[in-house]
Amino acid sequence: MRSNEIQIRDPYVYPNKEDGLYYLFGSTDKNIWGKGEGFDVYVGSDLENWEGPYPIFRPDSDFFSEENFWAPEVHFYEGRYYLFATFMPKGNARRGTAILSSDSLLGPFTKHSEGPLTPREWECLDGTFYVDKHNQPWMIFCHEWVQIGDGRICALKLSNDLKETVGEPVQLFSASDAPWPTAFSHRRFENRKNYVTDGPFIFCDSDGELTMIWSSFVDNVYAQGVARTKNHHILGPWEHDSKPLYKSDGGHGMIFKDLKREKTYLTLHTPNQTPLERPIFIEVSGNLEKVKK
Repeated sequence: MRSNEIQIRDPYVYPNKEDGLYYLFGSTDKNIWGKGEGFDVYVGSDLENWEGPYPIFRPDSDFFSEENFWAPEVHFYEGRYYLFATFMPKGNARRGTAILSSDSLLGPFTKHSEGPLTPREWECLDGTFYVDKHNQPWMIFCHEWVQIGDGRICALKLSNDLKETVGEPVQLFSASDAPWPTAFSHRRFENRKNYVTDGPFIFCDSDGELTMIWSSFVDNVYAQGVARTKNHHILGPWEHDSKPLYKSDGGHGMIFKDLKREKTYLTLHTPNQTPLERPIFIEVSGNLEKVKK
């Protein structure tokens, strides 16, 4: 399959130097808004042609969630692959990010944490993984705008085995703190101003600056923005670029180096409409000052 044939949201690329292949993960259910089927992966060598999909996770009857299987990210940590993903627990519980694990990029991934690790009383999504210079693992996630109006991005320490949280979550910023998002109109929440936070992803740019990309809306159009912290600590303070990096109805992206470690790419899904969403791959400068055409 070619990239323009793959319906996927929240694309996440793992460049695997062991076999010289890219592994493309993402929200792969045909209807991600309903009952969850699982997660698939596509495998390729050139970011355009892909083999698959290969199933990497299918829930068994005892799994804690049946719907909203969203935004899987796969990280290698302490000799094993860990998949961070959003799930809606059974019994009308709050949506949040849980962790699965596997010995292989091709799965199968199985339950690692006991349900979501994000606060149980919060509506949360899009947890991502970061290990600081002291080898402390963190989850960075969104406290959803649907619950609080002005969405937040928060940080939460994890235990070294990634099974539990350590301490309380810390707010990094609210969506309205950035200069570029605008209020999001939604028929369910017409009587308030809504500012969306989606899809945080953490990395160091070419200048060694700790950088985050995250998504929101500009005039009700999905967009991708950038925040930076100069003190190299996940707790910030975070400063926002004045303009979005990408504003053409695309977002929930991540940054990766190609297999030769020569080029830096942004991948995201566009358009933001089911079932039309597709992954795209855009070369960017190493410090995200510009998108290379």
